[in-house]
Amino acid sequence: MSSATHIPPTDAATSLHAAQAARARQVRRTRLFLLAPALGIIGIFGLFPLSIALVYSLLEPGTYGGVEWVFSFDAYVQFLFERDIFDDTLAFNSAYLQIFGRSFGLAITTMIGTLMLGFPVAYFIAARPPEQRNFWLFAITLPFWTNLLIRTYSMLLIVRDEGFVNLMLMKIGIISEPLEMLYTDGAVLAGLIYSYLPFMILPIYASLEKFDFSLLEAGHDLYASRTQVFRHIIVPITRPGIIAGCVLVLIPALGAYITPELLGGGKKLMIGNLIALQFGSGRNWPFGAAAALILMAVVLIALLVSLRAGAPKEGGHG
Repeated sequence: MSSATHIPPTDAATSLHAAQAARARQVRRTRLFLLAPALGIIGIFGLFPLSIALVYSLLEPGTYGGVEWVFSFDAYVQFLFERDIFDDTLAFNSAYLQIFGRSFGLAITTMIGTLMLGFPVAYFIAARPPEQRNFWLFAITLPFWTNLLIRTYSMLLIVRDEGFVNLMLMKIGIISEPLEMLYTDGAVLAGLIYSYLPFMILPIYASLEKFDFSLLEAGHDLYASRTQVFRHIIVPITRPGIIAGCVLVLIPALGAYITPELLGGGKKLMIGNLIALQFGSGRNWPFGAAAALILMAVVLIALLVSLRAGAPKEGGHG
């Protein structure tokens, strides 16, 4: 064999490594090119507004709104303390903590209420014949065809003193005078549950859609009670849908603005109303930005905890 056609092994290996490296660089460039639009959208509509909020939260409020470009942590101090106008001392103020506490209480109660109502509905839809499921899904999503403001105002007409609920209760003789339901935490809670119930139903239904209902019969054949079947068969299968539904309900309920504004009458402030108030008549943009960032931080921590709790444990046995 001619020596001119012989390629040393070391040169062949070097050429192979060079070709592999060039291929890897090309793949990385292609991947970056394809990701660039998504990264740009995230940066422009996500990170950039958050950066503005972070910068504003570290400045001083302007006299007539806006900010003064003077570095200050007063917006975060104001969340827990109130500064005396005479001697400039700080005193603990729980007003904003109470608003955050009310917001988390209503949001968590909304999450539990939608779960209690949404799980049976999702199970009912999943148990229907396939040709009937689309109708029930259509009925669930139909309210979303109208604006949230219109739906919330409709709830206001139902729970007001001359609303449907009071009229029906008085007509059947349960009460003699209208119940004061409007502008209460109960009215806000009812509005939140009504607004976010589909967010709980749809993820749970997605988990139940492919469920093999013969497993329930097998459980009963093994003398398991209904409670045991529910705990050991249905709940584990629907756990991803339950977690997704809880997240989808809890986060928007925490930042709800229209529902507490209309059904709470401005008397039952939630975090969304507090933030809007600071950017409006309060003219305290730094504190509004700080409140939004504090809310975001708390929600992120709660999400991380829920994801870790919902993640399957390695090496675990059913």
